[in-house]
Amino acid sequence: MQLFNLSLKLNGFDINRAKSALSAIQSKNDSEFESYVGQQKNAIITYHLKHNPFYKSLGTSINLNDWNSVPIMTKNHLQQPLEQRLSAGYTSKNVYVNKTSGSSGDPFIFAKDKWCHAMTWAQIMDRFSWYGIDFNSSKQARFYGIPLDKKGYYKERLKDYFSNRFRFSVFDLSDESLEKALAKFKTSKFDYINGYTSSIVQFAKYLKSHNLKLKSICPSLKACIVTSEMLFDDDKLLMENQFGVPVINEYGASELDLIAFQNINDEWQVNSDTLYVEILDEHNNVLPYGKEGRIVITSLYNKAHPFIRYDIGDIGILSEESSIKKPILKKLIGRSNDIIVLPSGKKAAGLTFYYITKSVIEDDGNVSEFIVEQLKLDSFIISYVSKFELSETQKAKIKNEVILYLEPNITINFKRLDKLQRAKSGKLKQFTSHIN
Repeated sequence: MQLFNLSLKLNGFDINRAKSALSAIQSKNDSEFESYVGQQKNAIITYHLKHNPFYKSLGTSINLNDWNSVPIMTKNHLQQPLEQRLSAGYTSKNVYVNKTSGSSGDPFIFAKDKWCHAMTWAQIMDRFSWYGIDFNSSKQARFYGIPLDKKGYYKERLKDYFSNRFRFSVFDLSDESLEKALAKFKTSKFDYINGYTSSIVQFAKYLKSHNLKLKSICPSLKACIVTSEMLFDDDKLLMENQFGVPVINEYGASELDLIAFQNINDEWQVNSDTLYVEILDEHNNVLPYGKEGRIVITSLYNKAHPFIRYDIGDIGILSEESSIKKPILKKLIGRSNDIIVLPSGKKAAGLTFYYITKSVIEDDGNVSEFIVEQLKLDSFIISYVSKFELSETQKAKIKNEVILYLEPNITINFKRLDKLQRAKSGKLKQFTSHIN
């Protein structure tokens, strides 16, 4: 019985029709696909200019023949009640409503019409099928957060049941908790792991410390899909070694769709079927493939709520090998609101600092997790969880690496904790600036 498809249908999401529509889009040749994208861009703007007062007030200078005249939307535009942002004919009763995690610092409630949300699920199911995963039959080991209030908790557990998945807590990553997780893998035929990168990395570290290979414990396991947090090369290697299955990188946004998904050729393939993705410079000019800039996305199907040239807050690069039908995300650098600004005026992506530190701080397996925060222009704090206190030699080595890669006259303090503070969603933010 296809419980997952049934649950979508019961909620008004016509998944079978959406799958057929997606298949028709993907079957187009390059020329047909380019025409399709142009038509969808024009159609979604025209619709919102006609039916959405919120967007009409934002797009007063739009020339439908000039895509560059379309304004850039930001999360700040959306900091108003949802009812004021919905298109005519849509209410909170007849749309899919959710809330962003707030990892960017600007949480907000958003909506999708039911057809748009059905297309979202069609896209997700299509990508997962690349690795032999069927949402109706494949069992998922889920490393995600869960609401702690009674109503929210049981609602998620019910969704887990219909989605054929078992959820592990990401709020307790102690050895005792991970030992229980391992016991569940011994008795369950999980097909794949899915969840937050940092939590799954901790499970891999636990397995390594006990010299265990998950595939030998759970032979049914086919793949591990990580999402919501940065995936570093050494963490991917660790997980693949300990799990014995491919580790797949997913990039998405709840208000939009699945944005990019690692294909079987190890390319981070961008979703061009339901989204239109651009890379822009600081003056909102479109950058050529291979250049670093802001990721700006248009949702081609959401009639309930406009997401048109929406600045998601991330910085990335599209590969020079990209095409309009098959864009490839060469690199996801991090959030634009978490940029290191140094006393000299020099700027760097926050994850640069994190990456430099990571190569030193985890080299002996003592430190299990850490985060970096910028308190002032010249002041940083590294909070970490470890078996033993970092030695003065280790601290000095980290400081020297930071000076080498960034600049001198920077103060770095260290704070050892029993566990790191996660967001309510369960995500771990690896770098945060408190000065921007």
